[in-house]
Amino acid sequence: MSDELNLQRASGKEVRQAARTGVLTAPTAGLARGYVQANLVVVPRDLAFDFLLFCQRNPKPCPVLDVTEPGNPEPGLISPGADVRTDLPRYCVYRNGECVEEPTDLRKWWRDDLVAYLLGCSFTFENALLEAAIPVRHVEVGCNVPMYRTNIACRPAGAFHGPLVVSMRPMTSAQAIAATRICARFPRAHGVPIHWGDPEALGIRDLARPDFGDAVPIHAGEIPVFWACGVTPQAVAIEARPALLLTHKPGHMFVTDLRDADMEGA
Repeated sequence: MSDELNLQRASGKEVRQAARTGVLTAPTAGLARGYVQANLVVVPRDLAFDFLLFCQRNPKPCPVLDVTEPGNPEPGLISPGADVRTDLPRYCVYRNGECVEEPTDLRKWWRDDLVAYLLGCSFTFENALLEAAIPVRHVEVGCNVPMYRTNIACRPAGAFHGPLVVSMRPMTSAQAIAATRICARFPRAHGVPIHWGDPEALGIRDLARPDFGDAVPIHAGEIPVFWACGVTPQAVAIEARPALLLTHKPGHMFVTDLRDADMEGA
C-alpha cells in the first residue's frame, strides 16, 4: 500500500520509471494525480495515415496528443526522454485481430517502421472529479475501470473499422450533471459522457461482465454513466484484423509530463 500511495503522489516521470524497471505492472488509475495519462496505439507506417484519419473522424474516443516519427519510440511533444516501448506497466500485442501476448515491454516487437500514437485518457479528468467529491468507483475499490463494446459503429477510415468502446462510472443523477460540467473542460480526455442510464441503449446487456477491465458495484440511487474510451482501437483491431497493432493493456496507461491543467479547454 505504501508503494501505491507513493505513486499516487509521484510525477509522470516517476511512474514511467516504475513501469520501466518492472516495479509497476498494475493499472494506473489514481497514480501521479495531476498528470495527464494517455492511451497507446502503435501501427506500421503503411497504416499510419489510415489510423490518423480514423482518429480525426472519431475524436471522442481517439483524441490525439502526440505522434512519433517512424521507428522513434520517444513521444517528444508530451514527454521528452520517455520510451513507449518500456514506460507503460503492460501492453497488448495484436496479430491479425488476436491478442497474442501481454508483455511488460515492447522491445522484442519494435520495428523501424512503427509509428506510435498517444491518445487522451479519461483517467485525466478523474482527478477533477475526485476534487469535486464525485465518486470514481474503480479508484475507491482499487480495480480497473469497466469498459464495454457498444452497438455504435465508429466512422471507418481505410483499414480501420469497428465498434465504439465506452468506460463506465456509477454515480447519482446530480453527480452525473456535475461530472458533465467538469468533463466539458477536458475535450482531449474524451470530454463529456456520451450516455447515462439504460445500458441496453448502447447494446450493453450485462454491466457485471465488462469486455475490458473489472466490474464495479453500483449502489442504490446510482446510474451508470458512460464515456467514449481509448480502448476503442483495441476493439477495432479485433474487428479489422491488421497484421500487427500494439497497444497498452486496458487501464495500464502511459503517464505523461503534461499537467491536467494543460488539457483544460484544449
